[in-house]
Amino acid sequence: MTELSVETNVSEIVKEVPQTGDLFRKLRIDFCCGGKIPLRTAAIDQHLDPDEVFEKVKGIQSKQTEYKQLLPTSLDEKALIEHIQTKHHAYLREELPSLTPYITKVSKVHGENHPHLMRVKEIFTVLKRELIDHTDDEDHVVFPLINQFIENPTEEHAKELQPHVLELEEEHENAGNLLKELRVITDNFTPPESACGTFRLVYQRLEQLEKDTFEHIHLENNILFENVRTAI
Repeated sequence: MTELSVETNVSEIVKEVPQTGDLFRKLRIDFCCGGKIPLRTAAIDQHLDPDEVFEKVKGIQSKQTEYKQLLPTSLDEKALIEHIQTKHHAYLREELPSLTPYITKVSKVHGENHPHLMRVKEIFTVLKRELIDHTDDEDHVVFPLINQFIENPTEEHAKELQPHVLELEEEHENAGNLLKELRVITDNFTPPESACGTFRLVYQRLEQLEKDTFEHIHLENNILFENVRTAI
């Protein structure tokens, strides 16, 4: 990973830490066409303190590093649920709304020359709605039922839980299929050579979304739900 500083080009910072794009957008710092200038220069141009802006960049980078280090080891069901909520659910609730304006902008600006971007927007819109509904259902209904079953593994609790787990697995499959289609129509998230910074950022963050969601699904389908089935 590149060592970042106030002398690092803005475009390079966003390449290393994609979520800094949100910060720069808010501060009106151009990381796209005008991103090949040092952060110090870009901040001064916007009448901002370069060191203060860089501190915010480091905060986002630190958060990204901590996120990557939140890996499950031998967690029991309750701890695994907490891990899924802390890492994956929190990521989706932050990333999906943040990514939306970029998807909208890229499809609007580049959709005529790259028609597949309209389908990218459609898939993302469906995926966003389904993943948010899915995580809400898990947090408020299914995970409490799992914890209830683990604490008191009765036949009644098992019967109540089983259809919810089956439904979640079906939703996981649907989300997986949408992400697979995204990978195909974006040529493995490879932007065209002429793509601007925002275009590249969208592809980079969609690929991160795919990676996180597949890890999320793996933890639930292959570990959490399998552990529950073993206990039933």
